[in-house]
Amino acid sequence: MIVLAFGPGLSGCILGSERPELNLEVPEKYRAASSAGPDAALPVLDWWRGFGSGELTSLMDATQINNLDIAVAIAQVVQADAQVGVAGSPLLPSLTGAASAERAHFGSTSSAISSGSNLGGGVTGTGGGRGGGSSNFSQFSTSLTASYMLDFWGKNQAALHAAEESATASRYNREVVTLTAIVTVANTYFQILAAQDQLRVTRENLAAAERILALIRTQFAGGTASQLDVSQQEALTGTQRAAIPPLEVTIGQNIAALAVLVGRAPANFSVRGGSTSRIKVPRVTPGLPSELLYQRPDIRQAEALLAASNFSVEQARAAFFPQIQLTGTGGFQSSALASLFTPGAAFSTLTASLTQPIFDGFLLESQLKQAKGVQLQDLQAYRKAVLSAFSDVEKALVALQKFTLQERLQAQVVASSRTAFDVAEKQLRGGTINLITVLQAEQTLFTAEITLVQVRLSKLLAATSLFQALGGGWTPAGTLVSLQ
Repeated sequence: MIVLAFGPGLSGCILGSERPELNLEVPEKYRAASSAGPDAALPVLDWWRGFGSGELTSLMDATQINNLDIAVAIAQVVQADAQVGVAGSPLLPSLTGAASAERAHFGSTSSAISSGSNLGGGVTGTGGGRGGGSSNFSQFSTSLTASYMLDFWGKNQAALHAAEESATASRYNREVVTLTAIVTVANTYFQILAAQDQLRVTRENLAAAERILALIRTQFAGGTASQLDVSQQEALTGTQRAAIPPLEVTIGQNIAALAVLVGRAPANFSVRGGSTSRIKVPRVTPGLPSELLYQRPDIRQAEALLAASNFSVEQARAAFFPQIQLTGTGGFQSSALASLFTPGAAFSTLTASLTQPIFDGFLLESQLKQAKGVQLQDLQAYRKAVLSAFSDVEKALVALQKFTLQERLQAQVVASSRTAFDVAEKQLRGGTINLITVLQAEQTLFTAEITLVQVRLSKLLAATSLFQALGGGWTPAGTLVSLQ
């Protein structure tokens, strides 16, 4: 029994022998980053507040509490933590208690022999019964059995570390799911705002088209406009009217999708909305590419999975070595319950066993190859996660910069088109303009206004993509610890 107490100190002789080279290509800076210092405006933890929408902030709070995808990810963390306990149990001795009471009755010699035959020879040497008569026999026992597997080669320790890294990966997965959920909420909310903007613009354009149609019909009645002019304006008016139902569908469907994201029934959920023109884009700088390795949860998750596969390889390699099992049993055994716990009834045993795999049909070798294959897969997945992260940031930076520029230019187009349409409408009322020119000015304005709304939406989606690419809000660098 004393030997068992020193068992845990004899483990881990080959632990840490499997570590592949990462060979990561980390650039010094982003190509599309501005010239501002890396710490000028790093993303804050509650980055969505920077958009200046109270309703969006409320939706984000509700998402983090009620989103069911996040709840599933939290449940997976609980499972992973439990698996750590399962993997760590072989590192501790096991203690089992047992107690039994046996009462046997034997009849004549012939019946005893017959009974012994049925019981597999159980009467031999039992109770000292006399031949030809009957006897009763009682046996009482209680015992404790302790056993421990010496983890001399680190197999069980490696299994524990693999489970711990998997649990860490599950926590980063929860962060990935949370970030994806809140970004999806922001994007869906912005799509609702953009659809509301387009609906307002379309209705305003419909009203303008109906005004022009009324003027052309008046001129047609006076003989100064043709049926072709009337029909063309009627077609443009009908086009604006037909554009309204699809926008209403977009609003309704996005509100229903948003309800699921915040854990609400769509029938009991509503969104006030507003306008994309009132949403401001928070200023943010991407920092250094090397910092992204510690800020993006998907990279950290891939890193933890790689670490887990490293330990799994060590576990599979250690399985080739001998296993040493120590077992100690102590207790009391007596034929009389009253004398069960007397010194004379005590017994104890101590057993040490060693098992060495010799031939198992290449099972252990195949398991090692499989573990190395998973390790290689996780290594490549980690490399891809890093490169994809850099790519995501670059694409988001370019999109945000260019859509911001396009918004400013498109606003100028809308202003010029609005002026041209107002002038054309005034001249139409005075009868001093060609109807084709009015129609062109009208179509140009309607197209320019819808395009402006779409560009604003693209800019907002690029902003959320940048925050997602950066891993959400950044925690202070000093609190982060690498898993390698």
